[in-house]
Amino acid sequence: MPSVPLSETVASLMPRARTELAELVSYASVADERQFPRSESEKAAGWVAAALREEGFQDVALLDTPDGTQSVYGLLPGPADAPTVLLYAHYDVQPPLDESAWLSPPFELTERDGRWYGRGAADCKGGVVMHLTALRALREHGGVPVNVKVIVEGSEEQGTGGLERYAEAHPELLTADAVVIGDAGNFRVGMPTVTSSLRGMVRLDVHVATLEGNLHSGQFGGAAPDALAALIRMLNSLRDASGATTVEGLDGSGTWAGLSYPEEDFRRDAKVLDGVELVGTGSVADRIWARPSVTVLGIDAPPIIGATPSVQAAAGAQVSVRVPPGVTADQASQALTAHLKAAAPWGARVEVTQTGIGQPFQADTTSPAYTAMAEAMREAYGQELAIAGQGGSIPLCNTLATLYPEAEILLIGLSEPEAQIHAVNESVSPQELERLSLAEAVFLQRYAASKAPAAG
Repeated sequence: MPSVPLSETVASLMPRARTELAELVSYASVADERQFPRSESEKAAGWVAAALREEGFQDVALLDTPDGTQSVYGLLPGPADAPTVLLYAHYDVQPPLDESAWLSPPFELTERDGRWYGRGAADCKGGVVMHLTALRALREHGGVPVNVKVIVEGSEEQGTGGLERYAEAHPELLTADAVVIGDAGNFRVGMPTVTSSLRGMVRLDVHVATLEGNLHSGQFGGAAPDALAALIRMLNSLRDASGATTVEGLDGSGTWAGLSYPEEDFRRDAKVLDGVELVGTGSVADRIWARPSVTVLGIDAPPIIGATPSVQAAAGAQVSVRVPPGVTADQASQALTAHLKAAAPWGARVEVTQTGIGQPFQADTTSPAYTAMAEAMREAYGQELAIAGQGGSIPLCNTLATLYPEAEILLIGLSEPEAQIHAVNESVSPQELERLSLAEAVFLQRYAASKAPAAG
C-alpha cells in the first residue's frame, strides 16, 4: 500500500486525465450521420475500448446496438465474493451548434480561465475519464475492491434507445449490485450532489400541410390556409399566458420537496436577459424537476434570406416534452400527439412522428449505496451531500431499474451549471473532475466494505 493519501494519488493522475480527455474530445462523435461521419463515433468507441483493455478489463467488446450505433463494454474482475458495480457514461455528444460562437474549436480541448473547454468535456466524455481515473487510483492503493463493469453508450444524446434495447435482449450483461451513472452533475461547483430523479423525454416531429404548393400571398393570401400560420397556432397552444406547459393529460401541478433553487441563482445559471421574466408558476425547482415542460426544438420554414411573398403549403417542427416521475414517456407521447392534432386549425392535415423517447426515473435515496456515496462525497469535498433533481433525461436509467430491481442506482457527474452542456462553449471544471474521481474511488472502497461478510 502506498504511503500517500488516495487524494494525492488522484491529483497525480490529473495530467493524464487532461491528455486523455483531449484525445476523446477530438472525435466529433455526434451519433447522427447527417451531421458528422459515422467514423468519428467509431474512433471514439475504439478509444474507449483500448483504454479499458489497457486497464486490464476482460471481455471488452464493441456492442452493435439496434439503432446502428456502438456501445463499449468491459469487465474488471475483483476479489471473490465482492459486489459488482456498473459504471456508466456515454461517448456520443451533442452537435456543436454554431461553431463560430465558440471561443475555441469545439473538438479541441482548450484551457481558459481555469476550465477545460470542448464539446463533451463535461457531457459525458469527462465521465469516461472520471471512471478511469478512479479505478487507476484504486489500483495504486491495493487494488479495486469490487467487480467492475463499464458500459459506455454511443447514442445517449440521440435518444434512439440502442443500448436500452440491447440490454433488454441481453439482460445478463449489465447485472450489478450498484450502478453509478456518471452523467449528472453537482448543483453548484464544489457542492457534492447526487441526483435522485430525472424527467423523461419524448421528441416528436410534426408536419402540417394545407395546400398542394405555395401560393402568391398577394393573389391568394387572406383566404388560402397558411400551413406555417397553422403550425404557429398549434405550437402556441402548448403554453398558457405564464409560459407554463398546458398539454391535456399531463399534470402541471407537481411540487419538489427537496433542495430549493432560488430564482436569482437560476437566472444567473440560465443567463436570462435583464427584464425578461421566467416562465411558468410555482418554485423554480417545481418547474424544472417536478413538472412537464414543452420545448420547440426546431422549425422547418423558409429562412428570412431568400424568402418569397408566398403562402406556405407545408411546415414542420420538432417538439420535445420533459415529464417527471409518475408519468410514463409513452403517456406523454400520446398526450402531446393528441394535443397537437386537436389544436390544428382550418382542417389542416397533421402528421406526428415520434423520434425519441426516454422514461423518467426516481431513485431510492435510503439504500446502502447512497450511504456509501454520502461518506465518499464528504471525504472528497469536506461537506455534506446534497440531493437534487435533474430536468434532463438518461433513458437507460429506467431500463436498468426495470431489469435489475434490486440494483442501487446513483447519479453523479460533471454537468454543473457552469459547464453549459448542450450549448456553445461547453466546459468542465478540472477541480470537479479531480474531486469526483476521488469520491468515486472512495465510494467503491466504502461500498465494498459495506457488503463484506461480517466476521464470525
